[in-house]
Amino acid sequence: MTVYASARQALLAGVFIGVFASVAAAQQSDSTPAAPAAAPPAAAPAATPAPAPAAPQAAAPVAATPAAAAAPALPPGSPLIGRPADNAAAAKLAPVAPPPIPSAPDKLPVAKLKVPAGFNVEVYAAGMANARSMREGDKGTVFVGSRLVDKVYAVANKDGKRQVKVLASGLYRPNGLAFKDGTLYIGELSKISKIEKVEDNLDNPPKPTMIYDKLPKDEAHGWKFIGIGPDNKLYVPVGQPGNSVLHSEEHGQIRRINLDGSGAEVVVRGMRNTVGFDWNPETKQMYFTDNGRDWMSETVPEDELNRVTKVGENFGAPYCHQGNILDPEFGWGKSCADYTAPVGLLGAHTAALGMRFYNGKMFPAAYKNAIFIARHGSWNKSQKLGGDVVVAKLNKDGTVKSVEPFLTGFIEDNKYVGRPVDVLPMKDGSLLVSDDWNGAIYRITYGKPKVADKK
Repeated sequence: MTVYASARQALLAGVFIGVFASVAAAQQSDSTPAAPAAAPPAAAPAATPAPAPAAPQAAAPVAATPAAAAAPALPPGSPLIGRPADNAAAAKLAPVAPPPIPSAPDKLPVAKLKVPAGFNVEVYAAGMANARSMREGDKGTVFVGSRLVDKVYAVANKDGKRQVKVLASGLYRPNGLAFKDGTLYIGELSKISKIEKVEDNLDNPPKPTMIYDKLPKDEAHGWKFIGIGPDNKLYVPVGQPGNSVLHSEEHGQIRRINLDGSGAEVVVRGMRNTVGFDWNPETKQMYFTDNGRDWMSETVPEDELNRVTKVGENFGAPYCHQGNILDPEFGWGKSCADYTAPVGLLGAHTAALGMRFYNGKMFPAAYKNAIFIARHGSWNKSQKLGGDVVVAKLNKDGTVKSVEPFLTGFIEDNKYVGRPVDVLPMKDGSLLVSDDWNGAIYRITYGKPKVADKK
């Protein structure tokens, strides 16, 4: 990729120095998610199918975990707050820092990746430090956000070749992207901006114009995933400002605004930290992934797949987890029956992030309207889980019928060789998967691979 060398130089110039200087604050417990630097089975890790939870019921509070070591004091929002003291196994667990620079194209782990029979995996683009959320423009440009660096990238097709460009820089955690009618929307830590007619100006893009700045500035779970719903409104989440905390009214929610930044309203409460959502093509209902809290145990709670059926719906955090487990600290006097249970579970500490419904025509009919979900992979779990892409197939009533492995191979010997963040069905029916560990995007197709004619 033409941008690999320049990306490497920029990073070596010092981009990551500031990042790692504040890693404790920036890596907040994505509770399994979003990994390194703020947040990650072996060869071909099988994505553990996540059964839908039983009908929500009040569960007896589990025993509280031992208090964390008193000294030294941890900064607010630190992912290590709540880690059991005097526990040798827990003491080994901490967020996993990613490599400081993107991998060279010939060093990407493509040969290690596995997909179901009939599918193919190839490198789509590389050299983008901390590549995360993706959106496709009207003219086929793929826009890519980041969380640990200050850049938004554009992958454009020109003369039959893909070129990676830095579209915008000097931003703060520009993780979230949305696209509508030629305009790219960028979600930073505490504000949303836009670039109009962006695909007409890829070589000389204007600076983003701010449209909304009424978002909290908490680092913990502060990075944004944004999207535009069927109602033509922009949706933006505000995560809990810590692992498991009683927070203000402006946290733990998903709100929506008009595309000019006006008319903000809350549509979801009881959300801990979502870094992915989409709308069912048939019912138009919103589904979102949510990361479960840390330090209850290595096996609970599981990450959730939730469905929104009405404005103001409450999904229970921080009082109830996975629909049927009361929080050991905040669950006293509460009942899980008072909150909306998830439609499916996605594994404990798997860091379920980006998700999209698939309505393309390239993949077999069994994948129609199924949900592809990127699981970034665990950090507070002795045996890493996730680090893959799974596919959730739905029942007619919108609940989860099954969760099946789709793209695996990112974990070897309990270590990451890549970490999926987002998925993006393309207009041609293929599926893109971003990998912030390697700074790359992979393309998955179905059918016999095309081979160049021999001459």
